[in-house]
Amino acid sequence: MSDQSPPPGWTPRDPDSPDEPQPAPNLGRGPGGTPRDEDGGARTAAHPAANTGPKPGKGRRGRTGWRRVLPTWRMLLGGVLLIALLVGGALVAGYLLVRIPPANAAATAQSNVYLYADGSPLARDGEVDRVNVALSQVPLTVQEAVLAAEDRDFHSERAVDPKAMLRAAWNTLTGKGRQSGSTITQQYVKNYYLGQEQTVKRKAKEFFIAIKLGREKSKDYILEGYLNSSYFGRNAYGIQAAAQAYYGKDVGTLGTTEGAYLATLLNSPSAFDVVAHPQSRGRAVARWNYVLDGMVKKGWMTPAERAAARFPEPGKLRPAAGLSGQRGYLVEAVKDYIVDRGILDDKTLAEGGYRIATTIDRRRQNAFVAAVDTEMVARLDPVKRKADRVVRAGGVSIDPATGKVVAMYGGIDYTRQYVNNATRHDYQVASTFKPFVFAAAVENDSRTQDGRPITPNTVYNGDNKRRVVGTRLVYAPENEGQLSYGDITVTTATDLSVNTVFAQMVVDVGTAKVRKTAVALGIPANTPNWDPGPAMALGTIQASVLDMTQAYATLADHGRRTPYTFLEKISKGGDTVRLPDRAPQQAVSRESADTTTSMLVSVVDNGTGTAALAAGRPAAGKTGTAELDRAAWFAAYTPDLVTVVSMMGQDPDTGRPESLYGALGETRIGGGGYPARIWAAYTKTALETTDPVDFDLELQEGAAPPPEPPVEPSRPQSPGSRTPAAPVPPSRPARPSDGGDRGGRDQGQTQGQAQGQDGGRGGDQGQTDGGRNTGGDTDGGQSTEGDTQGGQSNGGQATAGRTTGGDTGGGQTQGGQSAGGDGQGDRPPGQGPGGPLRGRRPPADYLE
Repeated sequence: MSDQSPPPGWTPRDPDSPDEPQPAPNLGRGPGGTPRDEDGGARTAAHPAANTGPKPGKGRRGRTGWRRVLPTWRMLLGGVLLIALLVGGALVAGYLLVRIPPANAAATAQSNVYLYADGSPLARDGEVDRVNVALSQVPLTVQEAVLAAEDRDFHSERAVDPKAMLRAAWNTLTGKGRQSGSTITQQYVKNYYLGQEQTVKRKAKEFFIAIKLGREKSKDYILEGYLNSSYFGRNAYGIQAAAQAYYGKDVGTLGTTEGAYLATLLNSPSAFDVVAHPQSRGRAVARWNYVLDGMVKKGWMTPAERAAARFPEPGKLRPAAGLSGQRGYLVEAVKDYIVDRGILDDKTLAEGGYRIATTIDRRRQNAFVAAVDTEMVARLDPVKRKADRVVRAGGVSIDPATGKVVAMYGGIDYTRQYVNNATRHDYQVASTFKPFVFAAAVENDSRTQDGRPITPNTVYNGDNKRRVVGTRLVYAPENEGQLSYGDITVTTATDLSVNTVFAQMVVDVGTAKVRKTAVALGIPANTPNWDPGPAMALGTIQASVLDMTQAYATLADHGRRTPYTFLEKISKGGDTVRLPDRAPQQAVSRESADTTTSMLVSVVDNGTGTAALAAGRPAAGKTGTAELDRAAWFAAYTPDLVTVVSMMGQDPDTGRPESLYGALGETRIGGGGYPARIWAAYTKTALETTDPVDFDLELQEGAAPPPEPPVEPSRPQSPGSRTPAAPVPPSRPARPSDGGDRGGRDQGQTQGQAQGQDGGRGGDQGQTDGGRNTGGDTDGGQSTEGDTQGGQSNGGQATAGRTTGGDTGGGQTQGGQSAGGDGQGDRPPGQGPGGPLRGRRPPADYLE
């Protein structure tokens, strides 16, 4: 086989010569610009010179350094095209594969079952109210109100709005609030075909079904379906059911403002019901205004019509018969807890089928109801006493170790008084806030204006209308009864709830620090009516009974806050719903909480809360009476149970807060009266199966109580700062007994100044002899008529007597006038205002 000839233009190399760069041949170009070699032949790819040197027309060098790792524009363009192809393919595949499903379970919603903690049935809800109507039956202005609220460009936009979806997702991720970017078409798909669960799978289905529906159905068809499938609260599905539930009329007779309110409910059906949740009225009205303003912008309403619009008050709730008594209050509180914490949204919950095990202890729940019925409800007589019509009561009981709500009293009957008094936020907490001021002082190592550390034994000036120093605000609060106490310790000021002391203390500590401590204990930061000034100390905030129970539970558990809960478990179809984490946190130091508790123990033993002693347990608590006597509070706890009780005045027709003057036949209602006696009756029964437990306290340095000399408060010439319901003659100042004829309270008046309750508990045929009564000690008392028979003094006159303790056992003083006695409840023998409080107790009509 012969050797093949080298290709043309190939220059042979002498194999014996070293490798050296060969000079580039003199190249030219042939026709068409084809490179040629020396011989004029076209250069081929095999020619060595073909791959050397810069290409013709190129003067740039190749990319070097870090630029080499960057993609070229060709790579970027290719990547974009590839992504576009993939997205387009996914959209086409999704559109072809996803079918429009049948109606979801919400169209045939089930009941939810609620259980007590022991598994026994508590209640069942979910009686769905649904009536479908044609779009032609819905007034045009009502349709436009819904569009103004939910999707103003509905008639001109596509079925989905990707830009709005991206904007809503971005706002949610950046903390601007959870928002929806869904069109009405998407919302209808979610309501009718899918469900309310927040998953990527559901959102993807919603996207494709909405596109299909938008292509296959008219706008009127979709709007009609949306109006008939939306949930408006009160178990009402659809605009017709909502019109009946809120206004008692058919949808065809709804006015524009009424339609705008129903449209408002679509945003938050539970929260914006101004009847069930009066505390949300401001937000609901703001949303209603937003709807009407949107109608004006779209030209669906004239400015003149808008200016004349007035908020249309919805009608009263008509709860299902199965939610009568306390069941309705408990179910609504559990629902609110579930929705507020994002466990389930209200629409998903309304679909039903859930089995909800609560923390409510059936025995304790019954005990709470029995205590309120016995101590308060049984004494109401609204026929004879008009003031009894306004009386309401609310209460909550929490296990401080677990945070479980074990009992709750919401009102006399959910079908008669539908607002839950245990969870409402429209009454001031009054002096039950004062312990938070002191806890903040200990927590922050606060000092007085002259540098003394604040402890239970720190001395403050307790004079009436003493101006608070250390602040630019001019503030000089009144004490109850306008009494002045002079220099007293913080413990005594707490026992007697002296306003001037705590108004000064909150400035010494700093209002911002006090608020921070209160929030740490469990008061929500968004609670209405936080006063930034010294008045904060007197309880201006409008916290609910439930919120106050949470805060006191933190004190009871040595400063450790365990978020409260109503739930043990939620399940549906074998699946368990995840509940939020409730890990305990140390809100304040144990020293701060325990030192505060030590002072509240003194309130029960010696101060305004002595009625709580009837529970037979070591207890710590605080009384409070709101401005104009609109509410009376007692917040107290044993080491193992925390309970707050509040009496409130509310007009049954308008819902406005009213004063309790004259209710239950009393001139005044104080926190140490009915609320404290309800607390004692409930606590005694609730803990009857357990042994009493003493408080285990670790106090701050300097908190041990030193002996105090007696100091008498000076009385003003005119009675206290609050006006009673009916005028009282000056010769007989009002003495509000705390609940009628219960052994140990004077029913009449004894002339002279008495600084404690009359002695003589069980004092049959007791005889006063030189100031000594066999049924109870009288310190320096003198009786002009001698004998006390069966606890009844016939025409007796006490001359500057001072009683150190004891109760009048069923006795009644006939004649005379009393300017003393705490009027706050029974006191067992030997447990009275002796010791540190001896001589300091103001008259009954001046105590909270």
